[in-house]
Amino acid sequence: MSYDKVMQAETIIIGTKQTVKALKRNSVKEIVVAEDADPHLTAGVIQLAKEREVAVSMVDSMKKLGKACGIEVRAAAVAIIQ
Repeated sequence: MSYDKVMQAETIIIGTKQTVKALKRNSVKEIVVAEDADPHLTAGVIQLAKEREVAVSMVDSMKKLGKACGIEVRAAAVAIIQ
């Protein structure tokens, strides 16, 4: 389901660093995080999203998340922009 949200979103930001920057700008509607990503990478993103009261969706695969974003590499986190 969350893969569909990513594919249908008008604007997305791919990657943990860019997602954190977007969260700090308060421009994120929802984030999608891959469960198979390194917890060291995703913990900060998830924590900041909770602090900013942004919805967090989990998906099972970084590879599938990257594909849903239209890229050929894996993605640990994606921000859906308002």
